[in-house]
Amino acid sequence: MKSEPALRFLSSFHTWWLTPIAGALGGYLAYLAHWPLPWMIGSLLGVVFIRCCGWLTQEVPHSRKGGQWIIATGIGLHFNQAIMAEIGEHVLVIVLGTVLTVAASVTGIILLRRSGEDRATAFFASMPGGANEMVNLAYRHGANLPRVAAGQSLRMMLVLLSIPAIYTVLFGENAKTQIHSATVDASWLLPILALGALLALLFQRLRLPNAWQLGALLVSIVFSVTFDLRIGLPAGAGQIGQWLIGSSLGCYFDRPFFRRAPAFMLRTLLATLLAVSIAVPLAAGLGWLTGLDSRSLMLGMVPGGIAEMSLTAEALHLLVPLVTAMQVLRLLLVLFLAQPAYKLWLRHVRD
Repeated sequence: MKSEPALRFLSSFHTWWLTPIAGALGGYLAYLAHWPLPWMIGSLLGVVFIRCCGWLTQEVPHSRKGGQWIIATGIGLHFNQAIMAEIGEHVLVIVLGTVLTVAASVTGIILLRRSGEDRATAFFASMPGGANEMVNLAYRHGANLPRVAAGQSLRMMLVLLSIPAIYTVLFGENAKTQIHSATVDASWLLPILALGALLALLFQRLRLPNAWQLGALLVSIVFSVTFDLRIGLPAGAGQIGQWLIGSSLGCYFDRPFFRRAPAFMLRTLLATLLAVSIAVPLAAGLGWLTGLDSRSLMLGMVPGGIAEMSLTAEALHLLVPLVTAMQVLRLLLVLFLAQPAYKLWLRHVRD
């Protein structure tokens, strides 16, 4: 007898069957065109295209979680004892760069406030945290939820479409090779994947943000560093993870999304460009002071996602652990400090 989750999965088949097909076709075309992160960016654009054409296909149930589980496991395997020691030596730089990145979001708040947005909408639409988490916090404070969701989603798409392409053009031929073996060892990978899924389920039950990404990443890093592993995922696993995530992200967009409040979206675009522009000189300065690779520092500081920016670093053979550490730290800072900072801002304004 089929379980209830399986029945729900099959009963919703007609709403999402086209999503993985469109994503796979878009990813394959992007691969043929030699795009950066082709299976993620191409999948996203493939799904966006058919949704804008009127086929409002939905996300495959749990596909984004599966993609995050695969990608986060692979990212965690880039860590080892030598790299953790290097990160420990530069922990103050990582914290400083992350704090400066979060502080740069003030530019977005100012732009949206000057355009007439209320404080809650301007604040939570500009915070570089996870879209779902920022919408949840915005709901508690009476913000305009569609605009917060639109701002978060649009920033994510803009960063994903622009940063990998720019980096590939500028640094694709000169990227520094990272010492990391991609040997596949099933005796290690299977328990890492299994325990990562179990921890992700626990995080999900505890309602922690990005449970599947952070759970798999934590287990993978702990195993890789503790046992000083030099292994990687099987060939093709990363592409499957990109396809699952990209296809899911594409379901956030359709024609009404791009028609809704164009002036608001233009300001979100401007705020994103300003945040990236601020990250460039900051990363260059920190790189000059510390000797760390400024390209990796910038990837760690731009307001993108953990998986997307870490995958960009991986594709260009940059310092994946450094990028990952900065992106994870930024996410945690925003998640735990956004609401207290907003309340402090309101108290200051009222006083």
